[in-house]
Amino acid sequence: MRVLLVEDDDRVAEALVPALTRRGFHVDRQATGRGTLDRLAGVDVVLLDLGLPDMDGVTLCRAIRAASDVAIIVVSARGEIDDRILGLHAGADDYLVKPYDVGELVARVHAVRRRRGADPVAPGSSSTEVFETGDVRVDLGRHEVTVAGESVALSRKEFQVLALVMAAGGAVCTRERILAEVWGRTWSGANRTLDVHVATLRTKLGRPALLETVRGVGYRLGQVS
Repeated sequence: MRVLLVEDDDRVAEALVPALTRRGFHVDRQATGRGTLDRLAGVDVVLLDLGLPDMDGVTLCRAIRAASDVAIIVVSARGEIDDRILGLHAGADDYLVKPYDVGELVARVHAVRRRRGADPVAPGSSSTEVFETGDVRVDLGRHEVTVAGESVALSRKEFQVLALVMAAGGAVCTRERILAEVWGRTWSGANRTLDVHVATLRTKLGRPALLETVRGVGYRLGQVS
């Protein structure tokens, strides 16, 4: 997913860009409002700070929305309710007040994409797409998993976790993304819950190498012989 970060504060950008990159995003940074519209091509999500040095961020938000249907998430220190309402009315899809947790930001990015129908395996999807690796086959439309031609019974959330990782095609699925997509929230024991579901999947499928752990980040599709 390609993200355009419109942020004038170097310290914020220097911390956020690598944090998002580690979570599988491709991030470009724009330090000023002017020039932003020229960089929207191919962008999936704009993270927009309102306190820009050369123009009002709300004005820029309106201009982005007039020029493109790209998802916009305002990330601003302006936390008053009137500011949030103004940002949303200007065309933002979501509004996050600084300081914020990067995990929450990532979850909101995926939630916005899910609401727009852009994430490939959102819960409740009617997609008929089929993913295969080795002898493991996931049929989204039939909600069916087979291994070596034999059906494997999975819970709804186990199926969603497996489908999300399979659909990524080897790219890392961060913990934040999986929790946002499958559970729609996070909580103090969320990581442990996810680990248990992955361990159960490995056992049920009989293919422990299928879901590869990327330590400190998440999971990706492994090699199946």
